[in-house]
Amino acid sequence: MKIGINASFLRKPATGIGQVTLHFLNELFRLKRETRVLDGIEFILYLEKDIKIELPRNFYLNITKSVYRRDDLVRKIWWEKYILPKEVKKDKCDVFLSMYQSATIIKNGTRHVMIVHDIIPKIFSVYLGNFRKKLYQKLIDSAIVYSDEIISVSNNTKKDLKKYFDLNLKKISVSYISVDPIFEKKILKRKSEEVLRKYGLQNYIYIGGGLEVRKNVENSLRAYALLCKDKDLKSEMPDLLISGKFTQSLVPMITDVPSLIEELNIKEKVKFVGFVEQADLPILYKNAKCFLFPSSYEGFGMPVLEAMKEGVPVITSRNSSLAEVGGEVVLYTELNIESIAKSLKKILTDKIFADKLAKEGKERAKIFNWAKFSKDIISILKNE
Repeated sequence: MKIGINASFLRKPATGIGQVTLHFLNELFRLKRETRVLDGIEFILYLEKDIKIELPRNFYLNITKSVYRRDDLVRKIWWEKYILPKEVKKDKCDVFLSMYQSATIIKNGTRHVMIVHDIIPKIFSVYLGNFRKKLYQKLIDSAIVYSDEIISVSNNTKKDLKKYFDLNLKKISVSYISVDPIFEKKILKRKSEEVLRKYGLQNYIYIGGGLEVRKNVENSLRAYALLCKDKDLKSEMPDLLISGKFTQSLVPMITDVPSLIEELNIKEKVKFVGFVEQADLPILYKNAKCFLFPSSYEGFGMPVLEAMKEGVPVITSRNSSLAEVGGEVVLYTELNIESIAKSLKKILTDKIFADKLAKEGKERAKIFNWAKFSKDIISILKNE
């Protein structure tokens, strides 16, 4: 049996899809080296760019670069829509796995399985701001419909696929992803102190996971500013740490955090650190009073799971897939300022409750793991 995999996001390991691709493949490599589950299967990993990676037996790379060199949407469409199907046909794959929703349509007898993480552009039109983005989304829509099977990373995304595409639910399986194993490793005290010094942190609340408007960062900031004036907390109010890459040209699709901090007059209390290296993230989570993530929509909600893995109390919303991740071991809030502020105050003033959430969240986080996800995918690819 020959299985092809679109592994192009290995070149972007800091992204969510990059993380899923990397850790899924690492689990496949482990299974190949330690078990006989993959005996008789040949894997071909399709890439746009050569990368340094050690492959076990029966794993091969197919690196096909587009003649269009600029790494933008035009090249992405060309590679997914035209180059990739041609290479899969040439390699005579029995099954092809798309690691994300893409423009790829596979014909000629090759079974096509596509992982769909979310359909955010279908729900939020702000993500389709120009002709190229609209064209790409139309191509993705066609590929989703044309694929033989779909693996959704949450039941909520499965519902969205049914709602927006009217797909047969029998075509869609659900398998939960996990997060970088770095969030399960023991953190050394010396390393923790080093990272906290680096960012100038002691006592703080953490907001992370991106600055897109749907993440509700504005109301989170306004709720924090409101609590800074609360007479019960004013003298003991923790600082606020915000991470996330800010690009002025993307406003209003992303929240203008610098301007909002100025407007709310909380500059002395907020540390806006921009992009954070993956190696620092576990420490930033673990040492926070809580992680605040009242997003209006997520395909899965990796930041919530990252915080849970580190044993941090989490405040999030019940919207979209977030309740599937948080279960009953996070504190749920509405999206409005007053509700967020009330939830924050609960965590900050009730240590027994906060500690309970932290402990139970860490325990629940164990059910999300790459071994289970990979086993599900392999069974589907083998048509078991």
